[in-house]
Amino acid sequence: MSEPLIRRAADIEYDAVDAADGLEKGVLIDAEQGGGNLAIRRFTLAPGGSVPKHTNDIEHEQYVLSGSYTVGIEGEEYAVEAGDSLHIPAGAVHWYRNDGDEPGAFLCAVPAGDDEIRLQE
Repeated sequence: MSEPLIRRAADIEYDAVDAADGLEKGVLIDAEQGGGNLAIRRFTLAPGGSVPKHTNDIEHEQYVLSGSYTVGIEGEEYAVEAGDSLHIPAGAVHWYRNDGDEPGAFLCAVPAGDDEIRLQE
């Protein structure tokens, strides 16, 4: 059984995502910090930034915090902006592109555990 957990914004470290251009990830809560069955991550996508086509074995639930950008999911493109929510099924080919002048930011909730990215050609 997990215990209650509070993490402060100042305690979150953000790292560049190697497989992407202009994407940074901060792990807000996951099993490593003492969380339960879910993980919450916060991503920022810089203006001009992009994430190549890739898949993950786990599903994603995302909530756009700020900015606007394009998400491709299984061959369809979607313009998203602050307040929008997304579901990306496990195994779906998806990608991101920020053509705007402002950074985009989103929360991503996933099952706890490994979330390996497999780049697509």
